[in-house]
Amino acid sequence: MPKASEYRELKDDELTIRLDGAREELFRLRFRLATGQLDNSARIGQVRKDVARLATLIREREIVAAEKGDQ
Repeated sequence: MPKASEYRELKDDELTIRLDGAREELFRLRFRLATGQLDNSARIGQVRKDVARLATLIREREIVAAEKGDQ
């Protein structure tokens, strides 16, 4: 599981791609949990945190871009 510092090195489009992938993985994990096929339920928490990290970094960059545009 990459840390936020490792995610900060990525470009905006790469962050968006990873966020989409993490959301898709989270959906698949939840589906497997509901059908009783999930072996490692702790993975759901890890992926949720990844989604939150990625979304936060994307939002931070949006705020910085908006502030630069206002000046």
